[in-house]
Amino acid sequence: MSDVAISAVDLTKKFGDFTAVDHVSFEVKKGEIMGLLGPNGAGKSTAIRMLSTLSLPSGGKATVAGFDVVKQDAKVREHVGLVSEKMIMYDELTARENLKLFGKLYDIPTDVLDKRIGKLLEFVRMEQWADHRIDTFSTGMKQRINVIRALVNQPEILFLDEPTLGLDPQSTAEIRELVRRINIENGTTIILTTHMMIEADMLCDRIGIMDHGKIVALDTSANLKKRITGTDTTLFEFEIPNLTQGIVSSVKSLGSVKSVTQDDPTHVKVSSAGADSFDVLIDTFRKDGAQIRTVRNLEPTLEDVFLHITGHEVRDSVSKPSTPAHRGGPNGFRPKNRVR
Repeated sequence: MSDVAISAVDLTKKFGDFTAVDHVSFEVKKGEIMGLLGPNGAGKSTAIRMLSTLSLPSGGKATVAGFDVVKQDAKVREHVGLVSEKMIMYDELTARENLKLFGKLYDIPTDVLDKRIGKLLEFVRMEQWADHRIDTFSTGMKQRINVIRALVNQPEILFLDEPTLGLDPQSTAEIRELVRRINIENGTTIILTTHMMIEADMLCDRIGIMDHGKIVALDTSANLKKRITGTDTTLFEFEIPNLTQGIVSSVKSLGSVKSVTQDDPTHVKVSSAGADSFDVLIDTFRKDGAQIRTVRNLEPTLEDVFLHITGHEVRDSVSKPSTPAHRGGPNGFRPKNRVR
C-alpha cells in the first residue's frame, strides 16, 4: 500500500494570461504536516482549492487519497476536510447546530453524529459553549469550532488555509496546538498554508516555499536553513543609531551582499557572501559615516531562507484574481454522502 497521501505533478492554474500556480509538483506522505509558505499571491490558496476539488486545474494532475481530483472528485471529498481562509459557519446557529448541519451533508446517522460532535467539542474544550450561538463567540472560539467542523467526517487529509489569520496571540497559540493534536492523535495528514514563518517552523515536517506560482524550495526547515549556512553566506545584524536610507542603499549596492532588511530605525540585517564579507561591510558602513554600536552573527531563520532563495521579503505581496469554486455547497465544498 502506498504511503503517499497527496501527489501533484505539473499542477497548473491559469486565469486568462495570469498563471496563479505554475507546474507545481510534490508529494505528501501519510501522517505528514506539509507547509506551503509564501507571500500573499504566491499561489498557496489556489493550490489548496485545486487539491480539495474546489477549482479545476488548467493543467497537470493531482491525486488525493489515491483519487484523481478531476475524474474522481466525489471520492476525494469523502476523504478530506477543509478549513479555508473564510470561516464557514452560520452565526445565528449554535456551535452544536453548525456541526450537525455539516455532519448531515455526509448523511451520518443522528446517533453517530451526536456522539462524534460531543467528542469533537470536548477535543477543543468547548463543551460548555455547545449550545451558544456562534455570534456570541470570540474570533478564537469561532475558529476552534470552524476547525472541528472540518473533522466531522473524520477525514484522512485536512487542508488548513491560513488557519490563524487575524487571530490574537493566545488564539493563534491555541489553534497551532490544536493542529498538532489533530496530527498526532488522529494521524491526520495536513497541508497548511501560511505566510507566517514561525508557524511553518513550529508545525511542519516539510516546508514548500512558493513564489510567483512555483515551489522554489521544498525540504525540512533544518535543511532549508542549511542552504544558507552550507554556503559561504553569513548573516549579520548591525545596530546603527544614525542609520539612513543612504547608508542602507550603499550596502545594498555591494556585489557580495545578497539581501538587506531593516525592521526598525536602528537595526539592519545583511546577508553577505565571501570570506572577507564582514570586513567589506564594516569598511562600507564607516565610509558612509555609520556609527556602529553592536554587530551580531545570526543563525538563519526561514525568512532568511526565503530572502536568500527569492530575493524579496515574504511580506511583499502581489495581486491575484479571485478563484471561483467549481462545486456547490458552502464555499463551493460539497461532500459526497457517506458514513466513516
